[in-house]
Amino acid sequence: MEVFMDDFSVYIDSFEACLSNLSKVLKRCIDTNLVLNFEKCHFMVTEGIVLGHLVSNRGIEVDRAKTNIISSLPNPTSIREDLPFELMCDASNSALGAILGQRAGIGQPVHVIAYASRTMDSAQQNYTTTEKELLAIVFALDKFGSYLLSSRIIIFPDHVALRYLLKKPDAKPRLIRWMLLFQEFDLEIRDKKGAENSVADHLSKIEKESELIPIRDEFPDEQLLHSKSATP
Repeated sequence: MEVFMDDFSVYIDSFEACLSNLSKVLKRCIDTNLVLNFEKCHFMVTEGIVLGHLVSNRGIEVDRAKTNIISSLPNPTSIREDLPFELMCDASNSALGAILGQRAGIGQPVHVIAYASRTMDSAQQNYTTTEKELLAIVFALDKFGSYLLSSRIIIFPDHVALRYLLKKPDAKPRLIRWMLLFQEFDLEIRDKKGAENSVADHLSKIEKESELIPIRDEFPDEQLLHSKSATP
């Protein structure tokens, strides 16, 4: 049997105590025939990368080397580099299903990024068919919000009446709240028949006993993860 260990640290608040603890750890490695890769060992440092995070006397911080790679990515230069996300949503009598995908190019098939499904609580099961289909969209926006904020989204629900309901001025307070939520996203709703929305339809019909997690239909401002600035 071979055992591999990764990212273990020896730390203390004084140099002498650190030497003592380090000596104990190295002796323990010798006693158990644990081989260390010297190139990956760092001794007597004031900060270091542990499990992908920068740890120091300031606390735990994000590794800037990783965030700099993302922040230095060039802006999209053509429509092929700025394609929308696609959401396929469906609701059954007792569950919701959603798929997040994106196309590699115009006319290309959709590549799935993530699947999601969940059962509805007893109150949600009493919603009308239209309300359940809208709840499926709210669930998808909540589940995949980190992908979708500040991005263009095309939603394919399994209910033709949704597009017209969103323009209805005398809707229920719950639907009005959901419609206000939708306005936080750059989304477009397109019709798709259930036969063409088979995967989301299947996810909404899977029965599995699990603890229900409430669907959030109010997204706080601190979830905004994207900002734009004009380039000179």
